[in-house]
Amino acid sequence: MSPSPSQTIARPSYHHGDLRQALLRSAKQLIGEAGIDNLSLRRLAERAGVSRTAPYHHFSDKNDLLCAIAAEGFRRRHQTAAKGFDDASKSMLEKFHDYVNGYVQFAVDNPEEYELMFGRSIWKQQNSTEELRDVAYPCFQHQVDMVRCWQDCGVISGDNPLRTAQVIWGALHGIATLFIDGIYTDTAQIEELTHCAINMFISNHS
Repeated sequence: MSPSPSQTIARPSYHHGDLRQALLRSAKQLIGEAGIDNLSLRRLAERAGVSRTAPYHHFSDKNDLLCAIAAEGFRRRHQTAAKGFDDASKSMLEKFHDYVNGYVQFAVDNPEEYELMFGRSIWKQQNSTEELRDVAYPCFQHQVDMVRCWQDCGVISGDNPLRTAQVIWGALHGIATLFIDGIYTDTAQIEELTHCAINMFISNHS
């Protein structure tokens, strides 16, 4: 006997762009629950409540999906960093404080995205897509440009923006990873740790 209309479970209805975002949200949830290895486009379709073929209209395979998640993370992080740096109401030192603290907080708040953005599953395997590279590289270049400005106005010491940006990034990545991996467990200490890192990088003349 076929189910009555009241018993039928309706699938969600999405517009084309909405479905892609819904799939990305569901994929992050699945990764958070079971890890990257257990993610598949079939499981993603089940979680999102769409046909098994629907994800393939947006992602060619699992790697394409993972790169899309990472690219979304880079876009959001870049937008936040750029908005903070362009805030005319704050001093350059305040902007540096906001950048450092914001970086670590973003990583801790979005561990699945962050691990894809900077983890081995994409970059070490040389599996990055053009979409990911097009957003990831400008994101780091913006960090170099900010460091150059902070050096020019005397907030940060040094005269090599690229190397300084790499060292700052390495320090922040280390702090973020310690929280994500559960080595550091008290997220209330994030601001204290980042403040300590800031004091190590700022110029004595700031």
